Amino acid sequence: MILAAVAVLVLYAPSVVFALVGISWNATDGPSYGLKDVTFPFSISQTPHKSGYYFAQQFGFIGQSDVGYAGLQPRPDSGGKPIIHAVFSSFASGTTTNDPNCAPGADGGPGVSCSVEFSAPYSNGFNLVVQNTVGTTWMGTSVDTTTGSRVHVGTWTLPSGTQGIANSQVGFVEYYLWNDGQQHACSSLPYTWVTFGTPTSTTSGVNFGLSNAFEYGDCVGKVAFKNPRTSGGVQVQIGF
Repeated sequence: MILAAVAVLVLYAPSVVFALVGISWNATDGPSYGLKDVTFPFSISQTPHKSGYYFAQQFGFIGQSDVGYAGLQPRPDSGGKPIIHAVFSSFASGTTTNDPNCAPGADGGPGVSCSVEFSAPYSNGFNLVVQNTVGTTWMGTSVDTTTGSRVHVGTWTLPSGTQGIANSQVGFVEYYLWNDGQQHACSSLPYTWVTFGTPTSTTSGVNFGLSNAFEYGDCVGKVAFKNPRTSGGVQVQIGF
């Protein structure tokens, strides 16, 4: 199972240059045309307020070979307030957008990337909601599960013929500051903490599963990786 998940990450995750941890999700009993929405829960309550890490879940589409992802990146406080950077991207060639939060291209390749920064306490929970709005247009929203506040991340339209969200993919923890082509000592990886929750959908009858987190890449066994399961999902601790 872990080997298969790693293969999926290598094949479908153009952003994961220095990803360290993978975690797969799956849905069963969904419609044949795919899901019209999926909610990905994240907890970052003990995450240091520093740039460098990206916590994301990927999702594929029926009738489309490329993926999208949605995730959160911690940022340093600004003006005494905590800052969170949310991302919603498509890697599919032919994706279009007219959303001011979005721009053409994704990690140097085709697609569209959307992002927004907002202030919220890290102690609150956050759901990243990926939702079909009309036709092949999809919207990403960050929802504060403590206050109910909603932050629009972006909207993009996939090529004609693309259907709903497929029933499995793999998320990741990436330390993107090491995507600079230089050599880095695994022992110098900064500490971080995140909990991935089990996805949900408004589609009735769908059952979701969330795997244990697993290490992969050049620093396996060298970065104090821990992945306990909790009532909130799978907690990932990594670094020093």
